[in-house]
Amino acid sequence: MSKISEHVGQQIKKYRKIQGLTLQQLADKIHKSRASMSKYENGEIVLDIETLYNISDALNVEPSKLIDGPSKKPTVLSPMSNFINKSPFFRANKLYIYFYDGRYKRLKDGVIDISQKTKDDNVYNATLFISTFTPKGRKTEIYCSGKVIYSDMLIRFSFFNQFNALEEDLLYIFNPLELRDFTQGLLCGISSVDLMPCAFKCLVTLTPQNPSKQLKQQLTINNEELRHWQKLNMMIIDNLG
Repeated sequence: MSKISEHVGQQIKKYRKIQGLTLQQLADKIHKSRASMSKYENGEIVLDIETLYNISDALNVEPSKLIDGPSKKPTVLSPMSNFINKSPFFRANKLYIYFYDGRYKRLKDGVIDISQKTKDDNVYNATLFISTFTPKGRKTEIYCSGKVIYSDMLIRFSFFNQFNALEEDLLYIFNPLELRDFTQGLLCGISSVDLMPCAFKCLVTLTPQNPSKQLKQQLTINNEELRHWQKLNMMIIDNLG
C-alpha cells in the first residue's frame, strides 16, 4: 500500500461522508462494486485517472481535492529530501526521452542533462538535445536549455530553443513511487515546421533504449487511448507500470 493511495482513499472517504453517501451508493454512481470501492478507500488499489475523475464527479469535488487535500498548492519537495530514496528519477543527472513523430514517421530521442541547482533549492538547470533516428544514425535537430522542478507526483521540465525564443517545450513526467527505470509523460510545445501547438506521448528512461519496433509501438497512440481521451475530452498519460 503506497502512502499516496492511502491518502487519496482517506480523502474519498472524507468527502463521501460529507455527501452522506454509503459505500454502496458511491460505488453505484461510478459503476463499480462495493468491494472495489472499499479497496479504493483503503488504498489497496491504485486509482487510474478516469476512475479518479469519475469519483470526483460523483462527490462533486475537484480531483485536486482528492489528491492534494485542503491545500490549493502542490507540495514541492526538494530533491535532497527523504523522498529521494523512493524514486531514482529524483537523483538522476541524465534522462533519456523517446517519442514518435508521425509527420515524418520516425522515432525521435533526446537526452536531458540535469546540472547544478539554481538559487531556489527546488529548481535545477537542465539542457535537452533532441535527435532523429535515420538509416545513417542519429541526426541532431534541437538544442534547448531550461529548468526542472520536482514535486511529489510530477516532474516538470521547461525548455527554450536557443535560436527561437518562441519555441518552448514543456515536459511533464510522472515520478513513479515504485523503483523502475522508466516513466511516461507528455511533451508539449510549438512545432518548428508549421508553428502550430503540438503534444507527444513520450517515454522517459534512466538508460538508453534501442530504436525497435516494440519501442515504436509503445509510443504510438492506439485506439483504446483515443477512445479514452475522447471520453474525457482531453489528452492525458496514465502513470502505468
